[in-house]
Amino acid sequence: MRDTPTPKKPTAARRPPRPLDVDTLWQLQRLGGVSLAPDGRAAVVSVATPSMEKNRTRARLWLLPTDRQAPRALTSCGERDGQAAWSPRGERIAFVARRDQEEHKDSSPQLYTIAADGGEAQRHSQFGPGIESFKWLPDGRRVVFSAWVWPGLKGAAAQNKAQAEWRERQESGYATSEAYYRHWDHNVPQGRVLHLLLLDLASGRITDLFEGTALELPRDGAGNEVYDVHPDGGRIAFVHDPSARPRQVNRLALSEIDVATRRVRPLIDDAAWDLAGPAYSPDGAHIAVAAAHVGHQHTALAQPALVTPAAPGRRGGPATLRVLVPGWDRAINTPLRWAPDGSALLFTAEDRGRCPLWVCPVSAEAAAPTVLHAGGWVQGFDVAGDTVVLLADSATHPARALALSLAEGGATPRRLEGFNDELLAGVAFGEVREVQVTGALGETVQVWLAFPPGFDAKKKHPVTHVIHGGPFAAAGDTFSWRWNPHIFAAPGHVIAQVNYHGSSGFGFNFRHSLIGRQGELELQDIEAATDWLLQQRWADKTRVYATGGSYGGFLVAWMNGHVAPGCYRAYVCHAGVFDRIATFSADSYTTRPLDLGAKYWEDPARVAAQSPHSFAAHMHTPTLVTHGAQDFRVPDCNGLAYYNTLQARGVDTRLLWFPDENHWVLKPRNSRLWYTEFAAWLARHGGPLPRARKRAGAGA
Repeated sequence: MRDTPTPKKPTAARRPPRPLDVDTLWQLQRLGGVSLAPDGRAAVVSVATPSMEKNRTRARLWLLPTDRQAPRALTSCGERDGQAAWSPRGERIAFVARRDQEEHKDSSPQLYTIAADGGEAQRHSQFGPGIESFKWLPDGRRVVFSAWVWPGLKGAAAQNKAQAEWRERQESGYATSEAYYRHWDHNVPQGRVLHLLLLDLASGRITDLFEGTALELPRDGAGNEVYDVHPDGGRIAFVHDPSARPRQVNRLALSEIDVATRRVRPLIDDAAWDLAGPAYSPDGAHIAVAAAHVGHQHTALAQPALVTPAAPGRRGGPATLRVLVPGWDRAINTPLRWAPDGSALLFTAEDRGRCPLWVCPVSAEAAAPTVLHAGGWVQGFDVAGDTVVLLADSATHPARALALSLAEGGATPRRLEGFNDELLAGVAFGEVREVQVTGALGETVQVWLAFPPGFDAKKKHPVTHVIHGGPFAAAGDTFSWRWNPHIFAAPGHVIAQVNYHGSSGFGFNFRHSLIGRQGELELQDIEAATDWLLQQRWADKTRVYATGGSYGGFLVAWMNGHVAPGCYRAYVCHAGVFDRIATFSADSYTTRPLDLGAKYWEDPARVAAQSPHSFAAHMHTPTLVTHGAQDFRVPDCNGLAYYNTLQARGVDTRLLWFPDENHWVLKPRNSRLWYTEFAAWLARHGGPLPRARKRAGAGA
């Protein structure tokens, strides 16, 4: 790995740029987890480096000065060093890692700190259940962290013993009576829940703040966005499922816990509101949250809001909730950050295929949010003083670290690193273009096009739909690792990505429109895009394909049962729903009836009308089906049933099944295999194969 990620200028001997391929994709370094020093002088990011040879990805921390000095590596070992956070005074950086040092190998992630000017990292915990996430307390001597613990046990020693016994067990079965017992690709730890705990860095002493209570943090994620520490360090705000039986569909309430007494104070527990991402104001008087009015619809957009706890002894409820801009028709993401003077909130929110960084005033006369950084997709950010550091990618570049000024309104962002520049100097990207078509309900639908490098409009090019998942997601100006349109376009294809009805970033009505009729409007949008594409002189009308993953895979299966044979030469369906009833085995089973508009035992006809398997008799188009056995979001029984059905019907079909992948294909070599099968399938059905590329070191 290079210790100085400074780009080199191209030389005369450099090869001409080549189209992006999967091997180059897996050489690119991936930035994440930005944290800015309290004085804004430097940021820390996690830089993940994949290895195709070792079939794994490792990460270490890099220090990025904001004053134009060269970046430098901060850590050099460990398994996926990440979640870096500066101490309150800026002299140390804490992070979570699993390491083998000081004659001790971590069996679970632990908390480490390292001096800001480098040196050896120091381990501060040896907690058996491990550390999932953390935040500093203002005194710089303690952190609050989340961990999966046995709620009936008292003390860290008991937790460590139970964890050791669990690891040594000979049984492989999981027994549960919980409604929420698995998430994404893992079983929720048997009998355990997520608690908030305190760690004293000097002594290593651990105190469970939730011990002896029924409280737990949300089970669908262990990130530190679900809690925040008051500026005086005396209280911690957190969101939690207030019901006695946690479910993924349940809303979250907001409470506060006193660090010294462990007394809990409920703040907002309203059946009409789902809250996320608590963040204390600099003066501690308010808590910013992302608030979704689920009392209106379960698809309600998360809005920026303020919770103001009541003063002690004051009459009325424990807190008030005020949505800052009720009419703003976009959904905000967490985390939320405060401007240092407490006058505004910073957050990201998708907007028509992009994800800018926004600033929203918090005054009673708050105006609509304004864009601080536009273009591309902001993947993360932090703020200190006047400085904002963000990670933003685009359709033709993975995430870059940029610094900008709040006072200047983000007018002159400056690059802080040169990761990937040298490698990308040898890559030729085709044009990315945004077009509009008239889709379902007579409404405008956005389509993103990716053209092959050296595109010649006078020639005929195959057209391939790459349909995004979700459905509450979007294609756009962002760099994709798993479904990269430039790799698909490289053999000469024009790639179309339709932001069909239901896509995020287009407002509530557009998002909610597919509820209870999934497949209907989306297909009309895709077909409208196909009609537009076939009107272009460069489109090869004999070679049109449709591919998609997750909800996009569902739509591909839906198309196979609804579009006449011959309209599309072949399909690729990855991790798509085939049978709505079988998909009740998913981790998200409690949310499915809301999207379908019915439970299958109450209105089987309505559910069947939205299930591709109901239309199997009309499926004739050749299909590549891919799926992972560790996929709990769309269990692989869907992919296998779809493949088996097409096989039984005599349809040309191929299956690519991964026993060790989840909803996504994440291992480098599996990713290469997936991209290879994808290209070969389209080529087999009329598309050109990519030109063979010689391995490094091969003869000329």
